[in-house]
Amino acid sequence: MKNNLDDLYEEYGRYIYHLCLKLTRNKEEAEDVMQDVWVKVIRYSDRLDTIDHLKGWLTTICMNTFRDRYRKNVRHSEHVMNQPPTLDVPILDLVPSNTLTPGEIVEQNDIQSIVRQKIDKLDEIYKTTLEYFYVYQYSLNEIAEEMKVSIGTVKSRLFRARKYLKELLVEDKAAYEYVIA
Repeated sequence: MKNNLDDLYEEYGRYIYHLCLKLTRNKEEAEDVMQDVWVKVIRYSDRLDTIDHLKGWLTTICMNTFRDRYRKNVRHSEHVMNQPPTLDVPILDLVPSNTLTPGEIVEQNDIQSIVRQKIDKLDEIYKTTLEYFYVYQYSLNEIAEEMKVSIGTVKSRLFRARKYLKELLVEDKAAYEYVIA
């Protein structure tokens, strides 16, 4: 088994390293990924005899290892910030929260109210099209069936409705400043 792994490394080691380097674009990261790949190869070395395409198998392990490391790094960076040693705030206070603050909720409700008022000023056909698409989350096909028109017509109506809604918001300077700016 040891000779088999040595031969495998001899034959595909450079290939795996260059693939890791291409994925990570960083020499140190590539070496780390490559090490993880070979650890997995050793872990599953009892299956080597049953594998028909070793290069494809190794490539798959390499790609999956890179993806796993990338996802782990993204998750880690989302939840942990670099905290200076002199900062007296607990690390959990720095973790971003997905819940809205009361001020954000009030602002969101105000924006919704302003936009709703402007939508109500649109012609009925544009108002209905916007509601089907954004409120009820209908697909373009569903809207076309519901309104008994073509998909192209639905797209045109959505385009015009957005255009007219923007014009109404721009005309109302206070609404424009609050919603868009």
